Amino acid sequence: MLSDEVQPTRSPAELFDLTGRVALVTGGTRGLGRSILRTLAKAGADVVVSSRKQEACEEAAAEVRSLGRRAFAHCCHIGHWDEIEELVDAAYENFGKVDILVNNAGLAPTYPNPQSVTEDLWDKTIAVNLKGPYRLTALVGERMVAGDGGSIVNISSIGGVRPTNDILPYAAAKAGLNALTIGFADALGPKVRVNAVMPGPFLTDISRNWDHEAFAERARTFALRRAGDPDELASAVLYFASDASSFTTGAVLAVDGGAQWSLAGGGEQAEYGHSLYDGKRDWT
Repeated sequence: MLSDEVQPTRSPAELFDLTGRVALVTGGTRGLGRSILRTLAKAGADVVVSSRKQEACEEAAAEVRSLGRRAFAHCCHIGHWDEIEELVDAAYENFGKVDILVNNAGLAPTYPNPQSVTEDLWDKTIAVNLKGPYRLTALVGERMVAGDGGSIVNISSIGGVRPTNDILPYAAAKAGLNALTIGFADALGPKVRVNAVMPGPFLTDISRNWDHEAFAERARTFALRRAGDPDELASAVLYFASDASSFTTGAVLAVDGGAQWSLAGGGEQAEYGHSLYDGKRDWT
């Protein structure tokens, strides 16, 4: 609706300020999730941190508190719907609301070739990367719509749009997550915005296992010639979580240094277990 009234201009600092908001971050104890957790807390958000292990959640929550924000730790297997329901109930019992949901937990198991992918590996990969985020988004999104609205950010992967033969179950799940992003943006609008970030290769704790000489050679083909720093991904999440993106929903943003446009799709150059998409070979 158009208005003749002049709306007051908010400063960039005000647009990105999350003071008074509560963020729930899955897989928030390490890697990209930990950087996202830290960035949202520094922007003013109180945080619910979730991953598989309670001890790791408590340690991450302690860091959030050291930044002057409130934090609640709750372990959850994101592939199990009953545990997701417990997580949501616990978050609302402790903070009364969730304004920001970041579906970050992921799983990308290795396998020697596509023919060796077992039903168990397939099911676990889909459960953590797609089934869990679907249920969590549905539950939190419903409460956001009934309340004051909110923002949901899915952490996808450029593997969802440029899959290689070593990440097929993972790539299929992330492609599905991109589809859920657009579908939930329609289902939960106008009060709730739903967007996704597609990371490329990032330097996290898991990247220590890369063949760095091989990666350096491949990175020469990227537009930015390097891997990303986790804070560069977290900044994109902050944009979607904040009022700076108030007219953005259903967007799927690649944050990959241009890697998706140079990654080979397979062939003789393919090497199983050395995916360059986002460094996730295990989930948190």
